Amino acid sequence: MNIERLHISDTAYPVELRERLGEHAPEHVFLLGNPELLQYDSLGLFCSTKCPGNVILKTYDLARALRDARVPVIGGFHTPMEKECLAVLLRGPQPVIVCPARGLEGVRPVTEVRDGIRAGRVLLVSIFAPKQRRATAALADQRNRFVAALASRSFVSHAAPGGKTEALCREMIAMGKTLFTVDAPENANLLTLGAKPLVIEDLRVFKEST
Repeated sequence: MNIERLHISDTAYPVELRERLGEHAPEHVFLLGNPELLQYDSLGLFCSTKCPGNVILKTYDLARALRDARVPVIGGFHTPMEKECLAVLLRGPQPVIVCPARGLEGVRPVTEVRDGIRAGRVLLVSIFAPKQRRATAALADQRNRFVAALASRSFVSHAAPGGKTEALCREMIAMGKTLFTVDAPENANLLTLGAKPLVIEDLRVFKEST
């Protein structure tokens, strides 16, 4: 599998990045997989490292519903809850975009991701040079902002009050992005910010807009 590079001047470069990040848009985007997946209206998926048990159970249900509704999803899939959601999503046929906080050279996807890439329904995307082989907290922050900009809307399962994920949610709302979360007391901070409760019935609308 070959790594493809998109320059900001290329016609295939995502317009959303130029519009939403302006001068901070990455000059290059590196791809491994089917580049056509970038054209979908994807749902960004985020969760803090620690997630309350009540929210975990509801997130599993929503991840299965996203899979069954064939909603395209994009994320870094790094925190424990994000990884669990990825495992659920990879069992379905919908497009999935995975954005590592490192370069793509030497990356070793798990079998399900590798099979999805070969089938044309999974895409790895990175804004970091291929030889950047070590993920760091700083790179993860950049990656998360990239995912937030590229996603048409986002679902944040949980964001710890005062944490980095909550700060990212504030940025997404400032961008004018629609933000969804699990309707639970543990997510009162997100609901106060303006996040909307995500219910399974909403997923039909997501699919119809792709």
